Amino acid sequence: MTDDTASSSPFARIPGAVVDERGLAHVAAPTREQRDLIAGRALAPLDDRVVLAVDGVDRLTWLDSITSQALAALAPGVSTELLVLDPQGHVEHAASVVDDGERTWLIVDRSHADALLTWLTRMRFRLRVELHDLSDRMAVIGGTGDAVAALPALAVWRDPWPEVGVGGWGYAPATPHPGTAYDWSEAVVTVDTAADIAAAAASGSQAVAGWMAVDAVRVAAWRPRADTEADGRALPHEADWLRSAVHLDKGCYRGQETVAKVHNLGHPPRRLVSLQLDGSDARLPERGAEVFFGEDAVGAVTSVARHHEEGPIALAYVKRTTPTDAELTVAVDGGVVAAAQEVIVPPDAGRTAAVPRMPRLSRRR
Repeated sequence: MTDDTASSSPFARIPGAVVDERGLAHVAAPTREQRDLIAGRALAPLDDRVVLAVDGVDRLTWLDSITSQALAALAPGVSTELLVLDPQGHVEHAASVVDDGERTWLIVDRSHADALLTWLTRMRFRLRVELHDLSDRMAVIGGTGDAVAALPALAVWRDPWPEVGVGGWGYAPATPHPGTAYDWSEAVVTVDTAADIAAAAASGSQAVAGWMAVDAVRVAAWRPRADTEADGRALPHEADWLRSAVHLDKGCYRGQETVAKVHNLGHPPRRLVSLQLDGSDARLPERGAEVFFGEDAVGAVTSVARHHEEGPIALAYVKRTTPTDAELTVAVDGGVVAAAQEVIVPPDAGRTAAVPRMPRLSRRR
């Protein structure tokens, strides 16, 4: 979304609203907005999401053949997500997926939408599929499942995170996973419906939350996104994305060889960590800020937020060899802040690390 469209957003008319290039950032109270969002009282306009639609009888088998997810037998109303990988297995795009029996709806990050649509268009060949960019006619509204259920939606996607889907694999050792209580859905609505929600918010009859609150809830649940954790060289293993976006036992697709090799025979070169940042400093690091172990740079921040309970938090990629108990620091304007890491992807992540090994017998025996 350009700066011009951001300033013309219907949500900009809400008293106290701050709107930027991502859309509604907050309505003067990001902390309260988080609480309202979690409680199901608030709706979040997701102007940084774009809606694409795929029609045609071959749509599901086609998407199955070119992406990481098994979609050929996807039942109507079932939500999942897919990744588009490059030939080396790096994440290029991600999409939230739900099919209604006649049309497959894709919700994608706006920063990736044009490139993904172009790539999909090139991959149609002679198949019976039609692609539609609905960004001018449709909007995406987020919130808890109950919060979006009352909307006149054309489609609703329920985020499967952090469930381990059929054919998926979870790396995070935390029990329970911090995303267990993560209740998130995204509704595809018309732009007129979005304008009605904005009008209700302006009159005080509907609570809304900006992207700052949405990000805080997402980061606390360790939930990766394409426009943040897909940094150009990310493997899905590094962000624990195999659990919800990859089917390890499906047919061939671009990048599958790397996915299988890293999971079955090796370990990802980097690992995503959750960082609890020193809250005594009001400064927050920027996305891309370096992460240090001592004086050595070992990674970079991908997402950062200020959570209403946990305080300043972040997601970051670090080298696989970084000790899990290492005391880290993160660069901020004019210095560094201390950061305590919580393991999302362990250093030995992979199928081999999860399979019990038999004791090795000596040659003499």
